[in-house]
Amino acid sequence: MKIEDKIIEVLEKIRPFLINDGGDAKFVKYDNGTAYIKLLGSCANCLYSDMTIADTIQSILISEIPEVIEVKEYIEDIN
Repeated sequence: MKIEDKIIEVLEKIRPFLINDGGDAKFVKYDNGTAYIKLLGSCANCLYSDMTIADTIQSILISEIPEVIEVKEYIEDIN
């Protein structure tokens, strides 16, 4: 199984908890040990989005997928 597929599989386990709070998360890409996740819904504008990425999503992905060493929030460049 490709790393991207593993990330999506694990993220699917986390999403129901985010959706329950009005938010969501979407896998965008994996590059050199870093998974990029886009936060959606109420998670996108939440003051605690950094904590959601670091304390929840990153923690779980790193513990379940050894190739993932970091998770960053994907923020689209509007320029």
